[in-house]
Amino acid sequence: MPCELSVQDVHYRYPNKHQAVAGLDFRMAAGVLGLLGPNGAGKSTLMRILSTLTKAGAGKVLWNGQDIARSPDALRAELGYLPQDFGVYPTLTAREFLAYLAAVKGLPVALARTRVEACLAMVGLEQAADRRLGDFSGGMRQRVGIAQALLNDPRLLIVDEPTVGLDPEERLRFRHLITDLAADRLIILSTHIVSDVEASATALAVMSKGRLPFFGSQDDLVAQAEGKVWEWLVPEHALASARASFTVSSSLRRPDGVRLRIVADAAPSADAVSCKPALEDAYLWLLARAGAR
Repeated sequence: MPCELSVQDVHYRYPNKHQAVAGLDFRMAAGVLGLLGPNGAGKSTLMRILSTLTKAGAGKVLWNGQDIARSPDALRAELGYLPQDFGVYPTLTAREFLAYLAAVKGLPVALARTRVEACLAMVGLEQAADRRLGDFSGGMRQRVGIAQALLNDPRLLIVDEPTVGLDPEERLRFRHLITDLAADRLIILSTHIVSDVEASATALAVMSKGRLPFFGSQDDLVAQAEGKVWEWLVPEHALASARASFTVSSSLRRPDGVRLRIVADAAPSADAVSCKPALEDAYLWLLARAGAR
């Protein structure tokens, strides 16, 4: 089945005149699109537009060639969405809550029953299915949120900060799930956690101040940061000054000082050593170049 999203010169300005999205253009088919950007970059606004909750102020979004502003139901029938502020009914059990949402989505009763059980299994909540949601941990509630987004077996799955509150084992389970689901659908994974997209994204979109300074592969972004990453050993007393003067992607205290990983166009010192960039280094370099840091 076709699975293509086309974003064409999309803009959105809030009533207070803040430009949240400014001229976005990209096209994506099946796979995982990792949407990266700092808080306030416009990621959540873009996802609300893509999920038909908000209309773009200008430009078009096409799903399999259809304008979602003119024909939102065509997309909604194939959409799964997990917003960042997902809420639950604490008195319902996980099974009851998912059955209720399946009915809201219009799934036939027999199919709804099957999908509820399948989605509970996907997120590892079979054993907790009859516990009240009010007794769930934050991570377990987040897994319920992921399950509800999958109820209608969506062709387009949009998830906003999905690993917030998940422990390392749950985060790993989620990454495996995303990889399994992405073979024949489009998944948009919005996060500020680089490792979440590094593990599963087939393409990256980086937002900054409502714009899209990068769209492409992880390798392409890393290649742009070649020659921009440095390792530098500084004494303890110089750490604060170095952090104030440069973008530091990591720091490690050692017996002989603090080993910093610096993202900069030029060496921060004559004794700094050039090193191969990682994805997080490249992301930080791009934000600095875009004026977001």
